[in-house]
Amino acid sequence: MFFPQLFNAGAGPSSQDFSRWISSMSGGTSRAGMLVTRETAMANAAFHACVTLLAESVSQLPCELYRRKEDGGREKATDHPLYDVIKYKPNRKDTAFEFYEQSQGALGTEGNDYSIIERDSAGFVTELFPINPQKVRVLKGPDLLPYYDIQGIDGILPMRMVHHIKAFSFDGYVGLSPLQTNKDVIGLALATEEHASAVFSRGTTMSGVIERPEKAGTINTQEGIDRVLNSFAERNSGLANLFSVGLLQEGMQYKQLSMDNEKAQLIQSRNFNVVDICRLFKIPPHMIQHLEKASFNNIEHQGLQFVTNTLLPWLKRREAAMMRDLLLPGERKNLYIEFNVSSLMRGDQKSRYESYAIGRQWGFLSVNDIRRMENMPPIAGGGKYLTPLNMADSTTLQKTTDATPEQLKVIEDILCEAQ
Repeated sequence: MFFPQLFNAGAGPSSQDFSRWISSMSGGTSRAGMLVTRETAMANAAFHACVTLLAESVSQLPCELYRRKEDGGREKATDHPLYDVIKYKPNRKDTAFEFYEQSQGALGTEGNDYSIIERDSAGFVTELFPINPQKVRVLKGPDLLPYYDIQGIDGILPMRMVHHIKAFSFDGYVGLSPLQTNKDVIGLALATEEHASAVFSRGTTMSGVIERPEKAGTINTQEGIDRVLNSFAERNSGLANLFSVGLLQEGMQYKQLSMDNEKAQLIQSRNFNVVDICRLFKIPPHMIQHLEKASFNNIEHQGLQFVTNTLLPWLKRREAAMMRDLLLPGERKNLYIEFNVSSLMRGDQKSRYESYAIGRQWGFLSVNDIRRMENMPPIAGGGKYLTPLNMADSTTLQKTTDATPEQLKVIEDILCEAQ
């Protein structure tokens, strides 16, 4: 396909040397009787919102390649071939936003993300082509390294040709899919949605039996029975006839058998399902517009917790996999990949300016440092740092206490004159 020269016959271990690991075994039938797949799960609003929230949060962050400097600082390695690949254009068809969005979406649903790596003659990465995780089988080779059997590509691809990011894993070869490990949670949410839809399509309170007293006589034909039942159902079921009034004649009585929405606690069940799915992804419910118990006094802090407790683990997992797969072994000491989350960590304007003032007064931020964080151009002379006058080095303080009597006399005279 992209690398015909790398699919030589006899290259690498033979197929019988592998222990096979199925990397896309996700979903199944839940105990609620619902089929849980990627498609059915994404049809649930809460699950869809959690997956896309993580995907969009990751894809909006700039991904940079940095070079360590001898003085302990760093600089952007814009001269490296990998810089443009991870920052702007991973391949010929996808933008960086689209690539990372699709990648994180695969992790959120399948627990694994795969991309074929194309390299130039020097071994530098030139393109990354995303692969559907359901088309990939991960194989454990005799050298204990993963190999990849991709549908539509002849031959087994070695680790150096596939960029693989995996979620939490038990075996170290494939990540676990939430569709597999939590199919009952997702299935219950799907069953609740289906029940709610059925309630409104079949009627909310007219589900029971009609009793006809013996003295009223018996309807002898099935046609007569169907005529009574159909007439009653047509008049009192369906969304258009919601809360309608039924009239029974000849001493007939209606007995309800099913629970209504209030008794079934349908609304509470649906709300709990939203919170339960948020719990799977460690996402605060208010971030997917579930504001039932949101407190606007701590919304900002919950947003910061989302970055530190939810988003950062995914980013660190991704950064480590990118450094392993995309950098040459000799480059990892001097080069590293990092997603910049500073824009997500910013508070409101008042809080930012107060923190800038503290940094400026205590001397660890310059004017240009602050302007750079606010996406403003530097100004002349803005690189100077302040030093608080009421602070001194302890060694300097010790020297002042060792003053001679003559020096102390001079100090005392100065103080007396000042009075």
